[in-house]
Amino acid sequence: MSHYIFGPVPSRRLGRSLGVDLVPFKTCTYNCIYCQLGPTTNLTLERKEWVPFDKVLEEAREKFRSARGIDYITFSGSGEPTLHSRIGELIREFKQLTSIPVAVLTNGSLLWQTDVQDDLLDADLVIPSLDAPDKGLFRHVNRPHPDLAFDQVVDGLAQFRERYGGKIWLEVFLLSGITGLASEVKKIARLARAVRPDLVQLMTATRPAPMDFVEPVATEDMRKFARLFEIPVDAVPAVSPVARDVLSKAGREEILRLLERRPCTVEDIALGLGIPPAEAEKYVADLDAHGQLKSKRSNGEIYYSAEPS
Repeated sequence: MSHYIFGPVPSRRLGRSLGVDLVPFKTCTYNCIYCQLGPTTNLTLERKEWVPFDKVLEEAREKFRSARGIDYITFSGSGEPTLHSRIGELIREFKQLTSIPVAVLTNGSLLWQTDVQDDLLDADLVIPSLDAPDKGLFRHVNRPHPDLAFDQVVDGLAQFRERYGGKIWLEVFLLSGITGLASEVKKIARLARAVRPDLVQLMTATRPAPMDFVEPVATEDMRKFARLFEIPVDAVPAVSPVARDVLSKAGREEILRLLERRPCTVEDIALGLGIPPAEAEKYVADLDAHGQLKSKRSNGEIYYSAEPS
């Protein structure tokens, strides 16, 4: 059973993504009001070997042998992956083991640190976040560790761009009535110019959020906001087509590992794990009947999640 490698997960941005989870559940530098995993339980800036390097590498070797139809290996999951002090070593090891490109989903909060920059230089794609235009909304939306300053984080994004030769997709997560306002998006667009990403990805809340006041930005408004950037923008990206014919031995434990890390619909589970929708529905019904899942309706869809083991 895998503890640190999960999925594949159907991703709107990355197609069929094999996840790598390097920190215990909700260990993060932020406590974002929109996080689909709920409140951060360990708000920290400490970089250390949060999960065993050797165990992650062992699971990866096993998973890569049977991996089929994977578009990206993605460092993401239960918290902020750059908190793991050996993420750079793992990226380099993975590049030796497989030709599948490596992506890192990070909130970007530690990119002002030279050692964190060094660790990500061998990744093929880095997707950092910039969700706020100023320190006030930074505190409100991202609720960072008290020792993190907004200007420090923004400067770190620009510094990393100077050193990094791979692709940077800057994620901007907008919330209705908070940052999803033209006045605020214009400020974020000015900051984004200094980061010089290859692409800006405008996102909004589609999965259940922990705060009831978190509301998605309307699709038409997202399109309008996209025009405020001078950088290529992908707004409200559609679900990527994912091969349905990839054989998988996905079972109860594999689905639980997936649902511990992100809420999914039955269709998400089927697409990510390459199993028929009817089989995914059967597993979900069984797990739900045994009290191992919780569900929440969002945007007309039912999302299932599991408590971390």
